[in-house]
Amino acid sequence: GNAMLEGIRYVTDERGNKLAVQIDLRKHRSVWEDFQDVMIVESRRGEKSVSLEKVKASLIKRRKKVA
Repeated sequence: GNAMLEGIRYVTDERGNKLAVQIDLRKHRSVWEDFQDVMIVESRRGEKSVSLEKVKASLIKRRKKVA
């Protein structure tokens, strides 16, 4: 069989339609991690970005309140 497909199983419904995938993480952990990274990026696509300067200023302000 195809070495890339070893350790990958499809979960299907009664008609054989693919519903989900099971991945053997011992064989394909890096592929799964890449997939996860892409999904995280996609989920954040619409979020507003914050400049590094604003983050730094916020952290400094927060540190002063704690001290």
